[in-house]
Amino acid sequence: MTARTLLLLPGDGIGPEAMAEVRKIIAYMNAELGAGFETDEGLVGGSAYDAHGAAISEGDMEKALAADAVLFGAVGGPKWDAVPYEVRPEAGLLRLRKDLKLFANLRPAICYPALANASSLKPELVEGLDILIVRELTGGVYFGEPKEIIDLGNGQKRGIDTQVYDTYEIERIAGVAFELARTRGNRVCSMEKRNVMKSGVLWNQVVTETHKRAYSDVQLEHMLADAGGMQLVRAPKQFDVIVTDNLFGDMLSDVAAMLTGSLGMLPSASLGAPDAKGQRKALYEPVHGSAPDIAGKGIANPIAMIASFAMCLRYSFNMVAEADNLEKAIAEVLDSGVRTGDIMSEGSRQVGTTEMGDAILTAFKALSA
Repeated sequence: MTARTLLLLPGDGIGPEAMAEVRKIIAYMNAELGAGFETDEGLVGGSAYDAHGAAISEGDMEKALAADAVLFGAVGGPKWDAVPYEVRPEAGLLRLRKDLKLFANLRPAICYPALANASSLKPELVEGLDILIVRELTGGVYFGEPKEIIDLGNGQKRGIDTQVYDTYEIERIAGVAFELARTRGNRVCSMEKRNVMKSGVLWNQVVTETHKRAYSDVQLEHMLADAGGMQLVRAPKQFDVIVTDNLFGDMLSDVAAMLTGSLGMLPSASLGAPDAKGQRKALYEPVHGSAPDIAGKGIANPIAMIASFAMCLRYSFNMVAEADNLEKAIAEVLDSGVRTGDIMSEGSRQVGTTEMGDAILTAFKALSA
């Protein structure tokens, strides 16, 4: 059997603690299910800066380019607030996305029934929530040029970020959204700001043309991004797949994440274009950050990291049954009342990172038997 190669980049803060729980699952799958995963490990973010003076070393970038998939923890923390901008911890993630050409970021927002009361919204608004946000990841204001701060003199400066999109960038992200919608509720909502941004006008036009040309069987709706944010907290279950640009996708996906009760619950996938063999470069990461305030305390929620590995099984290795079982294992553990502190509720049993990981692994083993 061809080996399945994984690069693990735990990163900073709670990243290493959450990644440790995924390592247990990989070890079980290799030993008992014959999964054939070959793992390597590298540094990213602040830990890479401490070791190499860069947010990711050239050697670890080479490993990422060679791997079938990358599992990423989290980066950043107060320790590195004063490092130069170009080597800040987040630069490692941005370089991975750019060099791997990961243009499609998939962020599901799923509210497990057992956690409906943990949301800041009324339970009836979020119970059974299942949204997928498809965010364009390599264009837009985060990468557009010019990007600079100009000294104007007289104590004045000007900060410049440039929002840029080409037709092909919008076409390919829209195609991903429409194709995924066909496997779900068959509905796409495209969000932009065409009322005040020329890039939004182009976005709207290209998505509409792409839909008409190849995906007319999918229901398409357009919505201004600010109105979309409002609707996400008013009636989130109206949405199936949301497709949007880099900046709005960053913000809207965090809004959607909090509908579920905790950022610690949600995974994400970043995918490139398929190669000649149909394989995509891919990076999987939890939506939560490095949470330096709880790092090293053994209380972090590892579910988003484990669910990110489930997405890896599904999208990079076509191990659909295994992905389904791992996601079911998470749901079963939550149904049993086991909770980390961030999702704790009355009558539940609070556990730490390791015990939550062990509980999910035990449930996964039973489902895999």
